[in-house]
Amino acid sequence: MAIEYRITLDDEHEFSYRIELDRAFDHEGATQAPKWTRLEYQQCNNCPLSRDQFSHCPAAVDLHRVIEDFQGLPAVKKAQVWVRTPEREYNKLVGLDEGLRALLGVIMATSACPLLSRLKPMAKQHLPFANNHEFVLRTVSLYLARQYFNLREGRHADWELRGLVRSFQQLQLVNQAFWQRIHGTCHADSNLKAFLTFFSMASSLTCSLETQLQKIRPLVMSAGEEREIA
Repeated sequence: MAIEYRITLDDEHEFSYRIELDRAFDHEGATQAPKWTRLEYQQCNNCPLSRDQFSHCPAAVDLHRVIEDFQGLPAVKKAQVWVRTPEREYNKLVGLDEGLRALLGVIMATSACPLLSRLKPMAKQHLPFANNHEFVLRTVSLYLARQYFNLREGRHADWELRGLVRSFQQLQLVNQAFWQRIHGTCHADSNLKAFLTFFSMASSLTCSLETQLQKIRPLVMSAGEEREIA
């Protein structure tokens, strides 16, 4: 199962990527990755990986090719981004940072990082170019579906979303460390702005979950249900 990306800037600059969603970490290939991908370089405070078993950060190793491809390119540059998932294709003219945000997000969520891999169910239902409302709706919906199965299978069901907030608080620590990891190697704003947007969307679920829920309420409540409540 794979997702394909093709980012076209002009006749001379086209970049293609194939992301295997269930890939294993390539320990041997990691040895060829740049120094900023090593595990101890700006390692996350909550990283559960041992340096004895992992010489490099799995997410950084998976991302370094994309980051290097787009160094020196401005975020405002327009790009034609084509995406093919197992179910459908997408094609959109966007700012380069928006296209990169979608690509970087799916790569990170399917990496061997134990913390980022919590987003893997989202990656398997990948929606490129999602706005913040769509991101929140999909994240909350998948979390509540998991709680339903927990209930059915005799485990605790967290209907108050406390576990979701805790999970994204852990991801925030990853985001902050990863920002420091890539900041020194990104020489233009396309990569940095793409990461900043991705991190900002994730942080909305820890800083203002109730506000975000109120924003998506009209998307899930019918007019009839609203009248009944009133």
